[in-house]
Order: sequence, then C-alpha cells, then structure tokens
Amino acid sequence: MEYRFGTAASAVDEARLWERHVRMAQFGALPGGGVNRQALSPEDGRARRELARWAAEQGFTVANDPVANLFIRREGSDPSLPPVLAGSHMDSQPTGGRFDGIYGVLAAFEVLQALNDAGVVTRRAIEAVAWTNEEGSRFQPGCLGSGAFTGAIPPRPALEEVDRDGISARAALDQLLDGESDFARRPLGFPVHAYLECHIEQGPLLEQAGVPVGIVTGVQGSRWFAIEVTGEEAHAGTTPARLRKDAFMAAVDIVDALRRLMHDPEDIVRFTVGRFEVGPGAPNTVPGRVFFTIDFRHPDPHTLKRLGDQVEPVVRAHAGHCSVRVTETFTSVPCAFDAGAVASVRTAAAGLGLRALELPSGANHDARFLAEVCPSAMIFVPCEKGISHNEAENATPGDLAAGTRVLAEAVVALANS
Repeated sequence: MEYRFGTAASAVDEARLWERHVRMAQFGALPGGGVNRQALSPEDGRARRELARWAAEQGFTVANDPVANLFIRREGSDPSLPPVLAGSHMDSQPTGGRFDGIYGVLAAFEVLQALNDAGVVTRRAIEAVAWTNEEGSRFQPGCLGSGAFTGAIPPRPALEEVDRDGISARAALDQLLDGESDFARRPLGFPVHAYLECHIEQGPLLEQAGVPVGIVTGVQGSRWFAIEVTGEEAHAGTTPARLRKDAFMAAVDIVDALRRLMHDPEDIVRFTVGRFEVGPGAPNTVPGRVFFTIDFRHPDPHTLKRLGDQVEPVVRAHAGHCSVRVTETFTSVPCAFDAGAVASVRTAAAGLGLRALELPSGANHDARFLAEVCPSAMIFVPCEKGISHNEAENATPGDLAAGTRVLAEAVVALANS
C-alpha cells in the first residue's frame, strides 16, 4: 500500500509524548525541576529499563552493544536493508534539564509507536537509539557511544576514565550491562541508511523568530583541553609574594590571557572555562595545584585550528613560576550535514505547513559522528530563553510534538527510499 504523506505525523500523540517526558524526568529528579541522570549511573539504567518496557509493550525488539548504546527496532518489510536510525541521548548534566537529549529519544520512540497506531509499513526498519554518554559530564570524552559506534573514538582508553568518586567508566558500564543481560547484544557498529536527531535548540534563535522548527545544516567544531597548574603549597601569612609558586594566581593569569586570545568582536568564538578546582582548598594555604577545563568552539575549521593550536603556548607563557600540563581531551572538526538528509527534513516541515529556520548547531551532538558514516541531519525545536544545561530548561508540548511530526515524515521518506 502506497504511503500517504501526513499519515505518520497525524498519529503523533502530543499528550503521550509529554507524559513520557514527565515520566523520564523522575529518573534523577532534582528539587529545582531538573535532572541529574549522568551516563552509566543507576538513574540512567532505570530510565533505559523504562524505555525498554514501553518497547516490549509495542512489540519492538530491544538490543544494546558493548558500550551500552540502546536500540529499539521496528521492523520493515525488507529486514535485509540497513535501517534508518533516529534518536539522541538519555544522560544529563549534573544539574541538567528535562529535555536535553531525552527529547530526541522520546521523539524517535513516539514515531515508532505512531507508525504502529497508523498501521504504516516501511520498506526499511526504523530504530530509535539512545547513545551512551553524550554529555561527557561524568566521564570524558563526550559522545562516547556514537563516537565508538562510528569508529571515531576508541572505546578502550575512554573506558579507563574515572569519575570524581574514583569509579571507572568500564566498571560503571559493566554494572549497567549486567542489569540488561536480557537484552539482545549487537556488535559495535553496523550499516545505517540514514540518521536523524531531534533536539531542543539550546539557543534563543527559534524562540526569538517565533518559528517552531529548526532545520540544522551542520555542527560547529570544538576542542576541549584539560589544564593542570602545579605550584607549591606554602603558609599564607609568612611566605612573601616573590617566593611563592601560587598555582591559583598563575591559573588566573593563564585564563585571562586565553580570554584575550579568544576575544571575538563578531561573537562567533565560544570559549568556556567550565570546571575550576583549587587545592588544597584551605583559607590560609597558598594553593599548590589548580585544574581547569577549556571548551573552545568555532564553525570555521581554520579558525578552530589557529586558535586551538595557540592554547598550549599561551598557557606555558603565562604560568610564571609554576609548571603546567596541557592535555587536549576532545577534538571535533566542523561538520556539514548531508544535503539529501537535510532536504528530507525541509520537505517534511514544508509539507506539514510548519515555518522553519535553517541554522547551524552551536553545540556538539551525536549526529555529528553519525554524519561520518551515513547521511544525517537534525531537527531543532525552541527552548525557553535558549536556556539549557540548567534546571530551568523548558519546552512546550506543542513544539515538542511539532518537531516529532517533522521527524516522523522525514524518517518514513528515508525508510521507504
């Protein structure tokens, strides 16, 4: 039976989609309304188990792989063909919001259920996927699941990373997978026909323009660095300034120099020091160690290389009497999404009569890694005031449903191609 455009979109249930967001927000719920559901945590495991329960109710198959990527499959008429994947991630920042990542997973799952409700048969299988550790807040690097799936991130060294409690990613992964021994196990990586990802914008442009859908054209590049400054602890009351090896003062000088390096009148450069730790942390002791992180992003590959390559020389030039260690922990070059995949989103939005704005993504996403192995694209929906990575993160049921309807039509078109 030939598919009629709009059938899948009309079966998307806004109330059901919203209720599932409310349910998922209970796993790792915070008093301020946000969530702390970090990668490979017990909260993450419980949320995954809930998704698997919903999948079983619909007759979908559930599988994971060696890095705990989670796949929910709705079979197509030709199982031999590579599937279309749609999804995002379920992990959050320590004080994250209710929509970052999880919206993409729930939107993909809603599409599968909408297709069931509408009795639609697609040529290719469609799979909802939850990628492991996109955030990188508990274990670095981020996007471990999608990066390992595509071969961009070797999993073995990444799994040796430890969190602030001394728990290794490998130990946390093993514990989570032990709790999912009833799931089918897949190898790491398999052929994919196309990948689409829904996400809140995490910026203010859609809301300011009054547009419900963003058609994402690509992802800007990013480089992350870990900086360790080592000085010498000393008595705060008796040690003259000229004799001090004050790691904190050196770090302040370093950060100020990096801020000046990254100054951009056009406000395109994104430079963030997101973690800053001072030791030993005693009021009357000169700090002997400082650790901090740098998150640097830019859409132009030449600018990303030029400024990123200057980070270590600037750090060393402003360390004073202290020693420093600079480690680049993550690198992602700018990515332009496949024109055909982007066109599938554009066509779906236009066919549904939804206004759309084309824009690049300032944040990194799993789609950036999938774009290396298959045609990929993203759909953004507005979030209130552009706030994300924050308990105040918010989105409306109507906008979430609109993005999901676009996803449904784009996914079906790709699955029938």
